[in-house]
Amino acid sequence: MAAILGISAFYHDSAAALVVDGRIIAAAQEERFSRKKHDADFPSRAVTYCLAEGGLSASDLDWVGFYDKPLLKFERLLETYLAYVPSGFRSFRRAMPLWLRTKLRLPRVLGRELGSRYTKRFVFAEHHESHAASAFYPSPFDEAAILTIDGVGEWATASFGMGRGNKIELTHQLVFPHSLGLLYSALTYYTGFRVNSGEYKVMGLAPYGKPRYVDLFYEHLLDLKDDGSFRMDMSYFNYCQGLTMTSPKFHRLFGGPPRKPETPLTQREMDLAASVQAVTEEIMLRMARHVHRQTGAKNLCLAGGVALNCVANGRILREGPFDALWVQPAAGDAGGALGVALLIHHQLLGRPRQPGVPDSQGGSLLGPAYSDAEIERYLRSVEAPYTRYDSDDELCDAVAAALAEEKVVGWFQGRMEFGPRALGARSILGDARSPRMQATMNLKIKFRESFRPFAPAVLRDHVDEFFEMRPEEESPHMLLVAPVHPGKRLDPDSRIEGLWGIDWLNVPRSVIPAVTHVDYSARVQTVDDARYPLFAGLLRAFARQTGCPVVVNTSFNVRGEPIVGSPADAYRCFLATNIDVLAMGRFVLHKANHRVLDHHEVATHLAQFQLD
Repeated sequence: MAAILGISAFYHDSAAALVVDGRIIAAAQEERFSRKKHDADFPSRAVTYCLAEGGLSASDLDWVGFYDKPLLKFERLLETYLAYVPSGFRSFRRAMPLWLRTKLRLPRVLGRELGSRYTKRFVFAEHHESHAASAFYPSPFDEAAILTIDGVGEWATASFGMGRGNKIELTHQLVFPHSLGLLYSALTYYTGFRVNSGEYKVMGLAPYGKPRYVDLFYEHLLDLKDDGSFRMDMSYFNYCQGLTMTSPKFHRLFGGPPRKPETPLTQREMDLAASVQAVTEEIMLRMARHVHRQTGAKNLCLAGGVALNCVANGRILREGPFDALWVQPAAGDAGGALGVALLIHHQLLGRPRQPGVPDSQGGSLLGPAYSDAEIERYLRSVEAPYTRYDSDDELCDAVAAALAEEKVVGWFQGRMEFGPRALGARSILGDARSPRMQATMNLKIKFRESFRPFAPAVLRDHVDEFFEMRPEEESPHMLLVAPVHPGKRLDPDSRIEGLWGIDWLNVPRSVIPAVTHVDYSARVQTVDDARYPLFAGLLRAFARQTGCPVVVNTSFNVRGEPIVGSPADAYRCFLATNIDVLAMGRFVLHKANHRVLDHHEVATHLAQFQLD
C-alpha cells in the first residue's frame, strides 16, 4: 500500500488530500473546519479529517507532498523586490517575517504539524506541476493536453503540456509578472472587490456592462500574440513592488481611483468588468487553440485559478478545437494538494493509472459526511423540532413540495464538496421558475450583492431541453456557462426601455428566470444518478410535481463565511437567515417552528449548548 498525503498551505485556500494506492480517499479545505474564509494557515483540521477518513495516522503515511517549491518562489520574490528597489521595501518588509518564520523552513514546519510522527521524505512539486496533475490524473482521458493558468506559482503564471497514461510533461510556460490571473485580480481590485475572492463577482457583473474599454487594454496594458502569450506594461500595475494592484497611471487611463468597497456600483465598473472578461476569454481561446496546434490532442484538461472562469470555459468547449474538456473542480490552490499527491503516486513512483469513467473524483464529494444518528443526536442536543422521514423517496417528495411552494431550502446531505462550488451536498435550493427567487436569495438569505447570478442544477437527461448543450452533455462541477435554450427564453421587448444596469435583473428572461443571467447565460450543473443519487432523486421528485427538472443551487453559506461543513454550521446558518426549510439527512426542520435570530443570538443560543 502507498498512502500519500498532499498539502497546500500558507498562501490561499489551504487544503489536504489523501491518496491511497492511486485512489482518492479524501480532500478538504481548511476553511470548512476553521470557519475562516480562504484560511491560509497549515490545514491541520483538514489533515486530521483526511487521515481519519482513511483510517490512518501520520506514521502510516509513505509520502507527504507539498504543492509548490518555496525556495524557488522565494527566489522570485527577492529578484522582484531587487528590481524595484527602493519602492518595493514596504511590501518586502511585510512579506519577510512569514517567510523567515515558516516558508523557508517548511520540512521542519510540516514535520512539527504532523506531530513528529511522520519521519519519511517530503516532496516539493512545482506549483503548475501540481495544478497539471490535479487536472489530468482524475480526468477520464488516457491522453490529453493540459493547460494551467493562475496568478503566479514560483515563476510560471501559465503552462501547457501533455498527459499520457501515468505521466505528465509541461513543455511551455508564461512567466511572472505577465499573468492573466493577476490582470483579472487587478481589475477586481480596481472595481472595488477583494483580490483572491472577488474575481467571480467581476465575472457575474460583466454581463451588465459593455466591453467599451477593450481597446484600451490592448493599446496600453498588454501586447497579445496569436498564441495567447502576452507581455504587460508594468507601469500600469503595482503588484510587483507595492501593496495595491494598480498604479496611478492605471487610474488616469480609466478615469479615476479604484472604487471604494461597498460603495454603489456605476456603469464604469460594469463596463470594466465586461472588458476584462472579454479580454480574458480571448486570451484563453487563443491559448487553447495554440495548445491544440502544438499537441494535436483531442482532449483538454484545465486547472489553476483562472480555470474557474466558467464563461471562458464554456466558450473553449463550444468554439475551441477540442472534442472534450475536463476542469479540476478545485482548480485553485486547494486542488494543488490533490495534484501533488497524485503526482507522487503516478509520476514519482511510476504506478500505473486507469482513467475513471466518468472521472476519478467521485463528483468531488470528498469531504466529511454525517450519519443520521449523528445528525439526530445534534438536533436533540439543541432541542430543535424536526420531522424524520423513513425513506429517501419520502424525503425528496417533501422537500420538492416545499420548493414548489417557493420555499428556500438548506440541503445538507452526504459528503462535503471539495472545491468552491456547492454541488448538491452543502447547497441552498430554490424554485428556478420564480421571478422573485434571485433577489430573495441574494438579499435575504446570502446577504450579498443583488446582481450576483445563481446556477441551475438540471437533470442531465434534460440539459439540452433548457440549455444550448448537446444531449446529456456533462457539466457536473458547475464549471461551464451555456446559453439558455431559445425555446425557453422570454423576449423582454419594451420592458427594458429606460432601465439601467442592475435594473435589468428585474425583467424575467426565460421560464427559469431565477437562473437566467441578463445575457441569457447560465452556469450549468448537470445532475446524474451515478454521482449524485439523492440530489438527482430530489430533482426527479420536483419534476414530477412541477414539470420542471431545474432548481436553483447555490452554496450553503452567507456572505463572508465558508460553505457549511457540519450540522452545527448548517443549523446556525438556518437560524440566522430566512431559509424556510432545512433538510439534514432524513430530518427536515421548518422555519415556522423557529424564530429568525440575529448573529449575536445565534452565538448565544449555540453557546448555551456548548456547540458553537
